[in-house]
Amino acid sequence: MKLATRLCAWALGLTLSAATLAADTDYTLAISEGTSGGIDHARVLAKYGTFADALGKALKGKVRIVFAREFALLEEGLAQQRFDLALARPSDYPARALRDHGYRFVASAAPEGQCLIVVRKDSPLQNVAEAKGKRWVLPEQASYMSKFCRAELRDRGILIDKEKVQYVREQGAVKFFLEQNLVDVGGVASYSGVARGLEKSNLRVLHRSVTQPYFPLVAGPRLSDEQLKAIQAELIAMPQSAAGRDVLEQIGVQGFDTSTGPRLANLLDWLTR
Repeated sequence: MKLATRLCAWALGLTLSAATLAADTDYTLAISEGTSGGIDHARVLAKYGTFADALGKALKGKVRIVFAREFALLEEGLAQQRFDLALARPSDYPARALRDHGYRFVASAAPEGQCLIVVRKDSPLQNVAEAKGKRWVLPEQASYMSKFCRAELRDRGILIDKEKVQYVREQGAVKFFLEQNLVDVGGVASYSGVARGLEKSNLRVLHRSVTQPYFPLVAGPRLSDEQLKAIQAELIAMPQSAAGRDVLEQIGVQGFDTSTGPRLANLLDWLTR
């Protein structure tokens, strides 16, 4: 009986140790695709599952995906350091996580993001300086891309607050306003559906902004420096293998850049300067 008791205690100890180990090697990855419509939790799990597995390989643990569909959930989770990792756009959320919430930069996706200043193909405008004083359409005023375009135009000598501007909720509406000749100039994200369809539309790019880090991955304080370096090595190696290229294709990026941390850290200052 004593032997049986000892065996039970030993088995219980193994169970508790296994549970503790599992807890220690489970990590959370928050995913935010911004205001992209039509994606739900099931599709996020399918889309980013292999990416989470690759991160888990680097961390020697299990990475569980949390879909942060609402910006409030993403912001709150970052503020409370509930996420071990966060891959999020728009980029100002990861930037605030670095500045305000103790997160560290891991990498950003390639290609980087830009504000594209677009006009109709028959527009007489030849450069962005000539767009000063024209009728503008931009994404809603509080949006990241509207702030992005505003900062770029400010650096080019155009103050949007002094221009005639129509703000619209969806970037697709920017295309509509331009094509219907309701405005002269518009601004959209380089990674938007409008930008991807420009060749087939009646629009052309008048000006491309400076580039800024796109879809950054940031790490919470729970991860060690060694773990962060292991993740970076895994991301850098992805384009070199068929499996890694499959992961990149699945999530819709060309690769990851681990050198853009300083620019992400300066992004918020640039947006509001």
